[in-house]
Amino acid sequence: MDFHSLFETETYVSLLTLTAMEIVLGIDNIVFISILTGRLPTAQQPAARRLGLSLALILRLGLLLAISWVMSLTAPFFSVLGKAISGRDLILLGGGLFLIAKSTHEIYEKLEVPQESEGGAHGGGGGAAFGWTIVQILLLDIVFSLDSVVTAVGMASHVPIMVAAMVIAVGVMLVFAGQVGDFVNHHPSMKILALSFLMLIGVMLTVEGWGGHVSKGYVYTAMAFALLVEVLNMRFRSRRKPVALHTRFDGEETKLPD
Repeated sequence: MDFHSLFETETYVSLLTLTAMEIVLGIDNIVFISILTGRLPTAQQPAARRLGLSLALILRLGLLLAISWVMSLTAPFFSVLGKAISGRDLILLGGGLFLIAKSTHEIYEKLEVPQESEGGAHGGGGGAAFGWTIVQILLLDIVFSLDSVVTAVGMASHVPIMVAAMVIAVGVMLVFAGQVGDFVNHHPSMKILALSFLMLIGVMLTVEGWGGHVSKGYVYTAMAFALLVEVLNMRFRSRRKPVALHTRFDGEETKLPD
C-alpha cells in the first residue's frame, strides 16, 4: 500500500465497509463474552470483558500477519467417510460443537437450576472462576477470529486497511460491551434469545466445518428479526399490566389469579 493510496476514495470505502463487517461479525463474540462474564462477581465483569476483547484483537492481528499460515489450514489433513478434513474444518467443528454444548448448558441452568443456587453475577461466591472464564473466551476467540480474518482477506487487499478495520471494530465493541452485557444479563428473555443465537451460530459453524455452506445473510437476518420482535415485546410488556384470565365454573364467572 503506497502513500498515494491514502488519498483515494476507494481506500476509505474499503475501510468503512470492512469495519462495519467486522463489527457485525463481532456481535456474537460480544454476546458470548457477556453471558460468560455475567456469571462472575459484578466487580470482575468489566475487567473480564476488556481482557476477552483485547485477546480477540491480539488473536485477529496475529492471524492476519500469519495469513499465509491461515490459508494453509485449508489443505486436507485426513479423510472421514470420504470427506477431506482440513485444519480450518477442525477449528470450525470444535468451535461449533463447543458453542452448541455451552449454549445448551447455559439454557438448562437458566431454566432448571434454582436462582439462589446459581451464585451468578450478583452473588458473592459460586460464580465461574475468572481464569476459567477467560480460557473459554479465548477458545471461542480463536474460532471467531479465524472467521473475521478470512472475511477481511476476502474484502480488502491491503493489510494496513485490515489492521485499521479490526482495531476500530474492537474499539467500538469495547465501548459498548458493558451496555450489551448489562442489557442481556438484566433481561432473562433476552438472555435466552442470545443463547439461542449462539446455538444457531454453533450449528452453522459445525455445518461449515463438515463442508456444507450456510449463508450468513439468512442467519443474521433471522437473528435481527427475532431480536426486533423481542424488543417490541419488552416495550409492550412494560406499558401494560398482566392480562387477567377469566373462566366459568358451574355458570359462574371466576377470575383466575395472575
